[in-house]
Amino acid sequence: MNTSFVRKTRLIGLGILLVAASTLALAQQQSAPADTGPAATLRAKLQALAPQLERNAFRRPLALESSEAADRLSGDVYALVDHPVARVSEALREPAAWCQVLMLHLNTKHCAVKSGGTTLAVAIGRKFDQPLSDAQTIAFAYTPGKADANYLNVRLSADTGPLSTRDYSIVFEAAPADGGKTAIHLRYAYAYGTAARLAMKGYLATLGSDKVGFTPAGQGNYIGGVRGVVERNTMRYYLAIDSYLDAPGAGQLEQRLAAWFDATEQYAKQLHEIDRNDYLAMKRHEFQRLQQPAAS
Repeated sequence: MNTSFVRKTRLIGLGILLVAASTLALAQQQSAPADTGPAATLRAKLQALAPQLERNAFRRPLALESSEAADRLSGDVYALVDHPVARVSEALREPAAWCQVLMLHLNTKHCAVKSGGTTLAVAIGRKFDQPLSDAQTIAFAYTPGKADANYLNVRLSADTGPLSTRDYSIVFEAAPADGGKTAIHLRYAYAYGTAARLAMKGYLATLGSDKVGFTPAGQGNYIGGVRGVVERNTMRYYLAIDSYLDAPGAGQLEQRLAAWFDATEQYAKQLHEIDRNDYLAMKRHEFQRLQQPAAS
């Protein structure tokens, strides 16, 4: 048989196979469901932030964003945590867990789950030990969103807060990431009126005059003002979540307290407020006080 004819026949056959394979792949691609929904959106956001997650001043896979409008502040943390999404979901899908998280923050003096798990009564105060009667209580509506093997969403919202603050929103979402990690997003936001604006102006002119946030402002400086305030608190809440995920057990309070304080001290320029022993003593007392109802 002619060798040239055989070679041409083989080439034609190979071409047919390649066309068939390409057609099959295209058909599969067209018929496969698109990777959509909130989990896909979160993963896409972290993929877009990949350069910032890999190299940043936080020394961890984390990106922090903030915004300031005429009467509203918001902060967003996007991060990867070294826990599978199943563990994250198990640890953070119940309202009582969020009381444990929020209590790590310096300003949270008390937290109680009420109304059958639909409300968190959170007492907010100063950065030192104080009577509950001196604190202000915010009633957060607890709204568990979608929760399955690929996504967790939890929302805390409050219509009003101290002074003229309002429309509080804490939103947490998590989705699986590569390597058994979990992609998370935390948003902390609130609106404010005249009374809060004046109080904040006084704070920033006195006690908070040297406080800064995390966003660079050129020449080695960082932003200050109200954006600095919301960035600091967003970061504190993120570190509380991270510390809780590392030690969520009922008998691991001391580990959580130490982990949260030590993590904040990594960013002492922004977050240092009190000494370690003072923080631990204050929080031990406040967690003991959780057995008592918050003052109304």
